[in-house]
Amino acid sequence: MIKSSYRAAIVGLGGISTVHIQSLDTLGIEISALCDNKPDRAKALGEQRKCPHYTDYETMLEKNDFDVLHICLPHYLHAPVAIAALSKGIHVICEKPMATTVQDAQNMISAADASGAKLEIIYQNRYNPGTQAIKNALDTGALGQVLEGFLQVTWNRPEEYYTQSDWRGCWGTEGGGVLINQSIHTFDLMNYFLGTPTSVNGSISNRAHPSIEVEDVADGIISYGDVNISFFVNTYHPYDAPVKLELFCENGKVALNGETATISYNDGRNITVCEDDKTTQLFGKDYWGYSHIRQIRAFYEALGGKDTCQVCSMEGLRTQRLINGIYDSAKLGKTIRIKGHGYGPENIQ
Repeated sequence: MIKSSYRAAIVGLGGISTVHIQSLDTLGIEISALCDNKPDRAKALGEQRKCPHYTDYETMLEKNDFDVLHICLPHYLHAPVAIAALSKGIHVICEKPMATTVQDAQNMISAADASGAKLEIIYQNRYNPGTQAIKNALDTGALGQVLEGFLQVTWNRPEEYYTQSDWRGCWGTEGGGVLINQSIHTFDLMNYFLGTPTSVNGSISNRAHPSIEVEDVADGIISYGDVNISFFVNTYHPYDAPVKLELFCENGKVALNGETATISYNDGRNITVCEDDKTTQLFGKDYWGYSHIRQIRAFYEALGGKDTCQVCSMEGLRTQRLINGIYDSAKLGKTIRIKGHGYGPENIQ
């Protein structure tokens, strides 16, 4: 059960914040403060919600009259804002990616450990019914050993998507392109299914977006021990095609096509799992899927002592290491071995 006395604040009132607001309202959690660096946007939503509104997060944090901060900011601001909140003992739910660098992600965890506050990274697709069906089939051993697999994210982001933004498309503010932004959820799902990757070998390029610094296409191989996963992702596809993820196993295979999972066993059994009607009726079709409310509910339940979270800070760090490992591999032209709690020049093969 969620304690009704929890109070939440949201920093960053762009598009994704609407999903957090809707989830909090549905769960009955009070939104006690809002913050955005655009005064008109902060004022309009603050007056609509009848709650205090701010244009800088430091002033809002000084009030310290809420329990949880929801971070819906550009990537480069995730770490400094999270660390500032965690240092005050405020719990944090942060949109993906955790940060733009592994070091920043590790600093966020250190701040949480020092204060005892909880840190959660939004990877809501872990909570999809199809994802859970695949995870269960793998964990129970019904599919046997995973042999190999692949993932594909082919979407479309027009040039205007970047030119109309003051932070997208730059290494210093977005931290990358299609890898760290559009396809990171699917890489996170592969970690969720298979565990910690041992090495990566990837390449990146910019083929269709002359206005940006970062990549709009990437491909390569991720190794999870003896299991190799190939990947191909881009943002110059003619349209936003459904995400694809497949795993080939001893006793069958799993395929994730968008939010629909198909588990096919060698003995002829086929199981298909998709989003439930109740959730789609509640939230309608949403660009970000339906599972923000599931993850946010699990986080607040965890604050009350119920162990329902799937994306603790260490899980966020693991996905951060994978994405930054691909970038380093591409820049160095070598395989990056991911060992223990990090990687670096000493781990290059």
